[in-house]
Amino acid sequence: MLASHADRERTVDVLRAGFAEGRLQQAEFDRRVTRAYEARTVGELTLVVADLPQGPVTAQPALQAYPVQVPRTFLPAPPPPTNGKAVGAMVCGVLTTMTMGITGIPAVILGHTARAEIRRTGEGGDGFALAGLILGWLSVAGWALFVMFLVLASSSSSG
Repeated sequence: MLASHADRERTVDVLRAGFAEGRLQQAEFDRRVTRAYEARTVGELTLVVADLPQGPVTAQPALQAYPVQVPRTFLPAPPPPTNGKAVGAMVCGVLTTMTMGITGIPAVILGHTARAEIRRTGEGGDGFALAGLILGWLSVAGWALFVMFLVLASSSSSG
């Protein structure tokens, strides 16, 4: 169905209300208003306001007749995938408590590798990698202190 001037004005009113409520930023509002005034059909107008609350339905029966699909343009960007090595670093870091520190070194290696990949590719999971690094280094430091204590104990008892 072709859109009338009144349909376009109702759509712009919904956009203004969304902007006033803080649901749209200025650039997004301007882009959608331009699209509303350029729309030829009621379906195109529906897409412009599909993700906004539209207030009372009494004035917009024609806009409600079409199924609402939000175009990708107006959807938030999907979160980046989580780096697998970062998850591995976190798992190895947590397992240091159960393996008596054996997984500490793999946690450190995976953590450093994951953080480098995350900086290069923009993937998610930096917190996982950092947690794995911290737990891994704590495990390595704990083992270093334990070995140092054993060496000092054996040298003081033999001398």
